[in-house]
Amino acid sequence: MFSFRSSRASCLHPRAGGFTLIELMITVAVVAILAAVAVPSYQDQVRKSRRAQAKADLVEYAQMAERFHTVNNTYAGYALGSTQSPREGGTAWYTLGIQQTQSTFTITATPKGNQAKDKCGTMTLNQASVKTPAESKVSGCW
Repeated sequence: MFSFRSSRASCLHPRAGGFTLIELMITVAVVAILAAVAVPSYQDQVRKSRRAQAKADLVEYAQMAERFHTVNNTYAGYALGSTQSPREGGTAWYTLGIQQTQSTFTITATPKGNQAKDKCGTMTLNQASVKTPAESKVSGCW
């Protein structure tokens, strides 16, 4: 049997596939919440990797200072190979400096730019392998 009414109703109101505005807004909200969580976490991991490079540079320069001391019997006169970290080039995220006397030295890595937001801040290493910030104050720095 042919029903004119049901045939005509289906022609007037075809079922369109797609998303409603509400569904789209819910999706946008979910993506925004995920981004709000993911972006700060990503930035912390980037800062952590930059900090690791600065720590490696501090330790390497401390070893070089010890070699200098072995040959010259003094730390006075030792100079860092570079005043930035990373040493290889690119964007410098830390400024390196050294203060030394005949029997002591302290190498400092001072964060700059976006790295200044790092929880560890300025890091130092001296001839006795004393590192700051200390683990008791800020965990995960060394």
